[in-house]
Amino acid sequence: MEEQIRQVGLVGFEQAYPNQLSGGMRQRVAIARALVYKPQMLLMDEPFGARAQTRLQMQELLLNVWQAHRTTVLFITHDVEEALLLSDRVYVMTARPGRIRAEIMVDLPRPRALLDTESDPHFAELRRTVLRLIREQAVTA
Repeated sequence: MEEQIRQVGLVGFEQAYPNQLSGGMRQRVAIARALVYKPQMLLMDEPFGARAQTRLQMQELLLNVWQAHRTTVLFITHDVEEALLLSDRVYVMTARPGRIRAEIMVDLPRPRALLDTESDPHFAELRRTVLRLIREQAVTA
């Protein structure tokens, strides 16, 4: 467990109670707890808070955890940039009923740094593709 605590940046907080941890720190505890079991897959449904600072830290943390473990992560988000930054493959869903509308391969180089990746022209192209698919779905719904 010490390795996982170090990986998620919580050294020094091992004895803290949950009410002494921020929301972002609690998220990191949940990731560390899952990694202890060496899972083949992590399931994450809208896991990061709305605060930009926490969100950026958690995205970078997840990129680092993935780099270290290469665990498959099924990540559900409504944030297009977040999906493209963190993923190798993005599925765009339809509205009711929820079905896969498109699969987008995210062929951006790894390791990914947030600022470098978001300024990459290919990132912008992928973002436009996903947003176009979402807009077309909204118009036909």
